[in-house]
Amino acid sequence: MTHARTLATALAVGLMPIAAAAQSMSPMRGEVNSFTDVFAVRVFPANPYDQKIRVEIHVYDQDFQPVAARISPSAFQLASQASRPVLVVVPFGGAAERKVRICTESIPFPNQQTQIKAQICGKFFGHRKS
Repeated sequence: MTHARTLATALAVGLMPIAAAAQSMSPMRGEVNSFTDVFAVRVFPANPYDQKIRVEIHVYDQDFQPVAARISPSAFQLASQASRPVLVVVPFGGAAERKVRICTESIPFPNQQTQIKAQICGKFFGHRKS
């Protein structure tokens, strides 16, 4: 039992640096006022890994249902230790307010040993001013 506990502790300590270098996106929250029927958010996905990754940006409502937003660019490769801006334009759909989640998803490349798909989402609120 002691040997198993020591092995588990060593494994957990050995994995800590991997968890610390998690995929990121900034900002993670935001509020936008708009005088039109859409609002725009600029997010910056970042790749903390030592190899390039493929990234896709998706927009969901507060219940994680897809939102028909314009995303530019919506999919791209991101170099190691790099970040890039992405513009997301969200329609209000006739409402005065809209809450959305903008998510950065890393897509594994084919034929790689690691096939982990990571997702990180930020919350954004749009307020339509008249």
